[in-house]
Amino acid sequence: MIVADVSEAAEVHGVHGTEGLTYWKCLARRTGTAGSWEAVEWASLPPGAVSGEHLHTRTEEIYFVLTGEGELLLDGEPHAVRPGSMALTRTGSTHGLRNTGAGRLDWLVVEMSTPHTHAVLTGARRSDQENAMPRSTVHVLQEDSTVDPSVSFEGPLRSIRTLALDAGESLALAADGTEHVLFVLAGEGTAAGSGTEVALAAGTALTLPLGGEVKVTGGPGRLRLFHAVMAVAPASGEVTAA
Repeated sequence: MIVADVSEAAEVHGVHGTEGLTYWKCLARRTGTAGSWEAVEWASLPPGAVSGEHLHTRTEEIYFVLTGEGELLLDGEPHAVRPGSMALTRTGSTHGLRNTGAGRLDWLVVEMSTPHTHAVLTGARRSDQENAMPRSTVHVLQEDSTVDPSVSFEGPLRSIRTLALDAGESLALAADGTEHVLFVLAGEGTAAGSGTEVALAAGTALTLPLGGEVKVTGGPGRLRLFHAVMAVAPASGEVTAA
């Protein structure tokens, strides 16, 4: 398992062609995974700051708002966002984000290669089948809710959800034909796997590559989690559109 947190974030100026400051931390990259993950990242905008509008040409991307208030511009349409708001941005779409609140606007970014890009990067074969795709979408994830990403995405991401574990309650995950990304939204707990146990707290990210197993257990209070699951094709298999 790959474990990281949001401490020691970098200061980035002029993100996507705008002026001003963004705080940014990469939590996981596709290195060490078999799926079509590009990166898992944490980002934060100070009040009034902007992450510039930009076009997605080769990746699909999740924005999941953690704290604060903002305005998301998705394909030219403004959306008010708050904690729990989630945008699914498909290829061919544009998005940008502005902090409209009095405090920080923090969000989680999960970026994935499209089946075509993943095939180019890995040398896998891909069928010529293409699906007619709907527009990029905006959702609100309440506790214990699930979104099917195929409403906007072409790739193999299978589910996005939030969940909570009470003290002593456990969740066992096995990366058998799948890979998992977990991010701690609130609370404390532990993750045990690969012969080790790590502490979990708000801002901790855990990526479970193919073949791994982990048992996540809630600690004091409620351990609240963001959880994304990706199907992973065999290395020698054909990558097809979902």
